[in-house]
Amino acid sequence: MELVFAFVLSLSVVYDLRERRIPNALTLGGLLAALCLRLALEPASVWAGVLGAGLGLVVALPLFALGAFGAGDGKLLVAVGAFLGLDGLPAAILATGIFGGLLSVVSLWRRGVLLPALLQARDLALFWVTLGRVGERRTLGTSAGDSAVPYGVAIAAGAALIWATGISIP
Repeated sequence: MELVFAFVLSLSVVYDLRERRIPNALTLGGLLAALCLRLALEPASVWAGVLGAGLGLVVALPLFALGAFGAGDGKLLVAVGAFLGLDGLPAAILATGIFGGLLSVVSLWRRGVLLPALLQARDLALFWVTLGRVGERRTLGTSAGDSAVPYGVAIAAGAALIWATGISIP
């Protein structure tokens, strides 16, 4: 199971870095492989994989709808949920958020738009804290430049860290 999971994560990173997309065949194949491997190795763990995939979907849908990441990233999170199960996915989501934040800051800095992006984040925070009286309403799609990052890399890094360490959130 470890080799298949590492293969899915590695290919996701390669595709996301090269093409800025993660193919459906890879994410769906990863989901099916995880569930089939769970069934073959420990049939009782299939439900943990299904529930992990379901949690991945529940987390991914709003993030996709808000434009926080792409559809391939969301489908990768579903596949990761099937591999990690309900026990490991929450910690992987937390680790993914940390890696994603770091990746975003580095990407914005390299493009020379870190300060404008931080100012936009400040305006958005002021808007929400003051219930729209101060600041400017922005969406996650509003950017200070081309600030898109290959978030599949962050998902893979977070998932690999949790898989390797066995950390879970009770």
